[in-house]
Amino acid sequence: MIHPQALIDKNAKIADNVHIGPFSVIGPDVEIEEGTRIGPHVVINGPTKIGRDNKIYQFASLGEEPQDKKYAGEPTRLEIGDRNVIREFCTISRGTIQDIGYTKIGDDNWIMAYVHIAHDCVIGNHTIFVNSASLAGHVIVEDFVILGGFTLIHQFCKIGAHSFTSMNSCISKDVPPYIRVSGHMAKPYGLNSEGLKRHQFSKETINNLRKAYKILYRSGLTVEKSIKEMSSLAANCEEVNQFMQFLTESSRGIIR
Repeated sequence: MIHPQALIDKNAKIADNVHIGPFSVIGPDVEIEEGTRIGPHVVINGPTKIGRDNKIYQFASLGEEPQDKKYAGEPTRLEIGDRNVIREFCTISRGTIQDIGYTKIGDDNWIMAYVHIAHDCVIGNHTIFVNSASLAGHVIVEDFVILGGFTLIHQFCKIGAHSFTSMNSCISKDVPPYIRVSGHMAKPYGLNSEGLKRHQFSKETINNLRKAYKILYRSGLTVEKSIKEMSSLAANCEEVNQFMQFLTESSRGIIR
């Protein structure tokens, strides 16, 4: 299952049924669990841990040193969960000691070609990153987010669950959950209704989220007053409560 022309460091820990293609290079301090398939010409440096049943395509570079001038060889790491698809020419860096010390990818993510995920990013589960989406350092992306092609996200931004960005979106502030954004710079363009329907959110939940969106973006209220205004909706809707919590915790400010 390991091609004879692959280069595997003797200190790497490779499960028995991992497939590794020709000319791939696996460095020391790399751990790869069962069922993962690595194509040809992939480079993986460590410390990096890759879970089960991932598919990593040719020319991807994983676990390389962070693109941070402050980095001085500290033993930071990359963690990748299970059942992720990482397509051609993706680059995913390790963390830095100035932040959390690791970059983390969750489970069941679909990461298309030429995507860049920089140091200290934390990606949830079931996300889709379309071709050439790029994350600067310290970005958090929650579950079920879809990033359109060529989306650019500034460092320290947080992208809320079930949100959607159109192609060429340029994001410099937090994106609340459940909404759609587009543009350079990105602006809100309504609730991500179609995505919520696909994930079987109830009509009542979608209606409550739509009301919360209108309070935040159509009422002319400040964020603080909007949170107070939508509190009655949150009493009977957990998703609105999560929406409010995201707004309350945002330190960078939200897209408006």
